[in-house]
Amino acid sequence: MVEPEIPQNTGNIARTCAITGSKLHLVHPLGFKIDEKSIKRAGLDYWDKVEIEEHNSLKDFLDKYKPEENNMFFATTKGKTKYTDIDYSQMDEVFILYGKETKGLPEELLKKYLDTKTIRIPMLSTLRSLNLSNSVAIITYEILRQHKFEDLQKVSTYFDK
Repeated sequence: MVEPEIPQNTGNIARTCAITGSKLHLVHPLGFKIDEKSIKRAGLDYWDKVEIEEHNSLKDFLDKYKPEENNMFFATTKGKTKYTDIDYSQMDEVFILYGKETKGLPEELLKKYLDTKTIRIPMLSTLRSLNLSNSVAIITYEILRQHKFEDLQKVSTYFDK
């Protein structure tokens, strides 16, 4: 997440990461303090179960995890490729970057990778976009589906209790 602004979204995304075993990268500046009550409430009691790596800036993140050397994609309504058109099944590690709620990812980054690394979720053109935490969940579960939900619970144990 690049410069997230809404604590509830980040809390919801942290919960999605915890329940799927995904790592959450937070790129500063954040629009809130990580210890705010609203972010903790949205993530419920999952905070100790999610791996979080914080980065001082987008530049620091990109210098460490180079887009050209990693399976990195930029989620944006301006993307050229549908998120379902990517074959993630052979990728051991995948990075999906999401921009801040009010502006998305930086234009210069999107222009640089528009033809090769931008992905989008199809939606009506008359509305702006999905909620960020919903977008993260949709794309995360597509990647997991392509990996046949590896390491995730295969059968419900609800009635076994």
